[in-house]
Amino acid sequence: MLPRGRMKRIFLHGCVVFLWAMFLQRGGLQVVVLPDTVLHCCEGDILLLLDSSGSVANYEFSRLLRFTAKLLRPFSLGRDHVRVGLLQVGTHPNLEFGLDVHSKQESLQKALLGVKQLQGDTNTEAALRVAQRVLTDTRLPKVLLWLTDGVELGEVDEPIAQLKERGVFVLIVSTVHGNFHVLQRAVSPPVESHLYSVDIDNMDIITEDLREAIIKIIRAERLRAVRVTSHSAVLQWRPVLSSHSGFYELWYHDKENTQTEARRFLSGESSQVELTDLQPETTYSAFLRPESNRRLFSTLTVIFTTLPDVLSPAVVSVSDSGPHQTRVSWGPLQPARVQRYTVEYGAIPSGAVQRVTLRSHQNSTVLTGLEPGTQYLVTVSALYEDGKERAMSVKACTQEAAAAPPALADLQLTSLEHQEVQVEWKAPQQGVRGYWLNWESGDGVSSTYLPPSSRSTRLAHLAPSSRVCVSPVYGWGRGEGVCCTTDNQRG
Repeated sequence: MLPRGRMKRIFLHGCVVFLWAMFLQRGGLQVVVLPDTVLHCCEGDILLLLDSSGSVANYEFSRLLRFTAKLLRPFSLGRDHVRVGLLQVGTHPNLEFGLDVHSKQESLQKALLGVKQLQGDTNTEAALRVAQRVLTDTRLPKVLLWLTDGVELGEVDEPIAQLKERGVFVLIVSTVHGNFHVLQRAVSPPVESHLYSVDIDNMDIITEDLREAIIKIIRAERLRAVRVTSHSAVLQWRPVLSSHSGFYELWYHDKENTQTEARRFLSGESSQVELTDLQPETTYSAFLRPESNRRLFSTLTVIFTTLPDVLSPAVVSVSDSGPHQTRVSWGPLQPARVQRYTVEYGAIPSGAVQRVTLRSHQNSTVLTGLEPGTQYLVTVSALYEDGKERAMSVKACTQEAAAAPPALADLQLTSLEHQEVQVEWKAPQQGVRGYWLNWESGDGVSSTYLPPSSRSTRLAHLAPSSRVCVSPVYGWGRGEGVCCTTDNQRG
């Protein structure tokens, strides 16, 4: 049985939950509020040990499944978060699904609610032997959550003790008519938050307390250094606060020189921060302390070493080359350390060298006035604030000059009745996107566009001795056209 104070708290909490549920049901609302301390909070393994024997009624079994689904619903799943497995207890143990099967809540919820009861005997000892083989990852905290009616538990003391020796935390939920003394020996301390004896119809009142007990075990209190460069690093951690529950205090320093310590304060909703202006090839110690008036948190630490210094230009590339130009780019961009960049280029082997000087915040430029089909040597040099220079070269090839598109030919104008003129021309078959016609009409100068298949058209209402021009249209623009003058004098 639970202590009197705990029973009272559970009873009151159950009344509140019941009234709130009735309110939502009558209002036709479905509200799911996920605690802000659960999502992305944890990293560890949870193996459900579910009594599926014949001593558990079908109704009780379905209630246990729904309770478990609700209990685990807020957790983020996956190898970097929480892994969940389900092991059924029957005559022979059945691993319903392993720890790496479900990485999405939708999949886990469907699997939990679709579990079929085994029936048979309560061979808990054999199931615990299987649990020992499943919970083998020594890197992460591990929880065995045992859900049972407590009937015919068997010889469980030895396998439970072996699990505990391997660092597994054993939590138990019993549907009140079980052997409380055996369960009390089996559970991991503290008993008051790891052992729950509750009526099957009132299981919801322990959901929050049990979930919080699990969170305390598998909460990911770890600080990581990622994206480390020669002068910066990003620190990441699992959020344990919210924007209204506190803040983070961060400090870091050169491990060999604690006098260089820097200190910052971050909002409670933060989960990462970038450290800049670090020294290359230097080992740093960083410390992160969550500050909250709700509970005490441990200080997280990490040690990382920055990379060797990388001086620009470390890479030079060319792109967008044409017959007379090419773009040259380089990196990394270091405007705080570089005074200016100089780009020198000349045709290989003995072309005249030309020079372009650029500001420190620029990392690309277009070289123009180049010769078609020619190979150039391009050198990018950086002048640093301390007077040092660094250069890197690359070869660039311009494209061959494109052949000039053939001009239109044989434009003919034939006068017809009613001051109409038949316009005909010959043109190349390839590369033409259409034709542009201009002519003088009674209303002034008119124009029209014709598709590439056109080779003739008829124009009406032309002015006497009107000038007609036809130009080809290519992908790059309008080409050179031809013009003729009509001889349709007014009679």
